[in-house]
Amino acid sequence: MPFAELLEVVGSTGRFQIVHVILLCIPVLMMASHNLLQNFVATVPHHYCSAHTNLSQSQLSPEETLLITVPKDQRGEPQRCQRYITPQWHLLLKNGTSSSGEQGDTQDGLDIELQGCTDGWFYNLTERSSTIISDWDLVCDLRSLKQMGQTIYMGGVLVGALFFGVLSDRYGRRILLLLSNLLMAVSGTCAAFSNSFSLFCLFRFGCGMALSGLGLNTFSLIVEWIPTRVRTAVGTITGYSYTVGQLILAILAYFIRDWRWLTLAVSLPFYVFFLVSWWFHESSRWLVLNHKPEAAIKNLKSVAKFNGRSKEGEKIDIKMLHESMKKEMSGSQGSYSVLDLFRTPTMRTMTISLSAVWLSTSFAYYGLAMDLQKFGVDIYLMQVIFGAVDIPAKVIMSVCMSVLGRRPSQCGALIIAGVTVLINVLVPADKQTLRTCLAVLGKGCLAASFNCCYLYTGELFPTIIRQNGMGFVSMMARVGAMVAPMVLLTGDYLPWLPGIIYGGAPIISGVAGIFLPETLGSPLPDTIQDVEDRGSGRRSKMAPKEAISLQDTQADLLKQPA
Repeated sequence: MPFAELLEVVGSTGRFQIVHVILLCIPVLMMASHNLLQNFVATVPHHYCSAHTNLSQSQLSPEETLLITVPKDQRGEPQRCQRYITPQWHLLLKNGTSSSGEQGDTQDGLDIELQGCTDGWFYNLTERSSTIISDWDLVCDLRSLKQMGQTIYMGGVLVGALFFGVLSDRYGRRILLLLSNLLMAVSGTCAAFSNSFSLFCLFRFGCGMALSGLGLNTFSLIVEWIPTRVRTAVGTITGYSYTVGQLILAILAYFIRDWRWLTLAVSLPFYVFFLVSWWFHESSRWLVLNHKPEAAIKNLKSVAKFNGRSKEGEKIDIKMLHESMKKEMSGSQGSYSVLDLFRTPTMRTMTISLSAVWLSTSFAYYGLAMDLQKFGVDIYLMQVIFGAVDIPAKVIMSVCMSVLGRRPSQCGALIIAGVTVLINVLVPADKQTLRTCLAVLGKGCLAASFNCCYLYTGELFPTIIRQNGMGFVSMMARVGAMVAPMVLLTGDYLPWLPGIIYGGAPIISGVAGIFLPETLGSPLPDTIQDVEDRGSGRRSKMAPKEAISLQDTQADLLKQPA
């Protein structure tokens, strides 16, 4: 396309692009920490009812106090949500043999009445020094608030996808990226110092909004300043930034056991990212299509100078810009909204299929990744394993996208993930190692699917409505993430049902992905007409250098100056 030719003039894979991509990928490291923070700040410690207040001055040991105040469950563990109405002193003489029921304890033929934890709870804080669960007693009757906190956060991500998606298409990528960094920094800091669960949820909602803004605008700024031939490589690098971020979270959580300090540690870097973001150049592609040719030329000349091509950059003027992008500028007349994603046949089919792909990927991903305690393995080790599996998964996905194409790679990853989850339903509960391995494999496929989603979607939607499109499908992904915890409630009635739902959704969306067009080696579409032309089989004018293989791309990158 014409803009690709202008990009080649000023340098499409020069020093500017290298620095630009690196600086945009660094915040992605901490985005992963915020997205999965709930696994550590909301860890549920072992707990049971506190002793009666009149026992506070007794000379009993903690074990003896526990024995006479809290009954045991069927596994021989202290009940979490009930205690004896009065201390059972006789249990000290009988060495603590008792059996429990739901409404009362039976001892020597007598029913011993139980009550709730009216004096609070005792928490075993050997693993985490504090969590939001222990600080605000989100256990027993309030245990559902843990999932509510995550749902509210994902609600913020959903609202952010709509809010930032629309505004960045109207006001630009750079200014919204600045605001997203600042919002993440301030909201995260306030969440760390929250003195109530309500305030914590409010500020986590802000973090969720900021996360959407960061993700959408980071990817758009990356993809709109690089040529087609390096999109796969750069998309993979961005995906690995998120993967490394998961490992960083495990390390930070291991050494920072207090939830407030951990929240602060993953939020403070965004103040630095906010300052760094002032350096970024607004997308010249977006500037041209929004009738700001002077600013576009200024940015192109700045990039040319940074890449050591000042002479070539000086040749670009408004007349050249208008002549080379006449078609795109005429096609971008007027304003666009989310409704334009459904007005034309190809756009409508594409949007519906992408919505299914994003929703099911996120739905199954967070169903597996957001409750590490259920696997019965050390949560830090589990976080490392879940993060590390992304490395081979994304390598394989990167190769498949470049060799097989985007469409078969996307569909294959979803179907394999779904089949893996369904197989796990058939594995007996006592085969914990096998179940964990299958879950890790499924999570790796879903992570690879996410990696492909971002690149593939960015290539499918046209520039003039790309952020609206990315915002809409991202919104669908957050709907999936919000629904995922609710599906677990069905396990109280049918233990196998959550696995069936988590496995079936990716398979169905994998089939829906067949209706998407292939974009391997294709130029970025700028207008809706470009998309319709591609859907009808008509080829848009394409820059000859836009179809270079990934191997040539990697060779070009190695030749660039440091």
